Amino acid sequence: MFFRARPPQVATPAAPRAPLRATLPDGGTVEVRCVENRRVRGLRLTVTERGVRLTMPPRTSERRALAFVQEHAGWLAGQLRHTFDGVEPLQVGTSTTLPLRGVDVPLAWREGRFLRVELEEAGIAATLPPALDARRVRKAFADFYLAQARADVGRWLPKYLPSLPRAPRDVSIRPLTSLWGSLAPDGRMRLDLALVIAPPAAFEYVLVHELCHLIQANHSSAFWDEVERRYPDWEAQRDLLRTRGRPIKAALRAACDTPAG
Repeated sequence: MFFRARPPQVATPAAPRAPLRATLPDGGTVEVRCVENRRVRGLRLTVTERGVRLTMPPRTSERRALAFVQEHAGWLAGQLRHTFDGVEPLQVGTSTTLPLRGVDVPLAWREGRFLRVELEEAGIAATLPPALDARRVRKAFADFYLAQARADVGRWLPKYLPSLPRAPRDVSIRPLTSLWGSLAPDGRMRLDLALVIAPPAAFEYVLVHELCHLIQANHSSAFWDEVERRYPDWEAQRDLLRTRGRPIKAALRAACDTPAG
């Protein structure tokens, strides 16, 4: 007896849908990215730092999709205000401030031979060679944020390690879409780069939160007791991230346009 192997069935990805252009109550318009998903039955509208997304079942008509978005235009306008009001895209050579650690820090532009973004006593200084590609400049600002975030973690981590069963295997800092941090079963920790834009107390709370998962790999009352023991102000910082999370993430994207993972 033998069995004939069948070729693996590979799902054909749905063709990308063209974005919709919705009209807001004030007369302005917004682009809505459309995503088909076979696992959803209804239509779902979400707003993140990356913009507006409509998730829908396959073969949903454009007419129905647009009608759904327009039906929720008032809600959509409020979500856009919450996420993007006060968030200014970085204008290379002209922006005068940069968000960092909960405040807008003065930003000065200089000419020089080498591309650098540095924190000085008076603020942030960006040195630009002539005729430099804007993408490289934004990458330099992303690297600047990463260096600042690593410095913060390096300053806070030593005071918590003695009370832990072990140190995290490693700590990576990069833009995250929906999370502020995570701890894998093997001890690898991820932290959202946008936390360096939040007030430092909120950033430190997230670090403590993930470290406590080395003791309790859950969100039980015992876990929160461990957090409370190390960071009594944790509830205020958690609430701040819940209410201001999207604007903070949007500010990072506006400053360096770094894709989240």
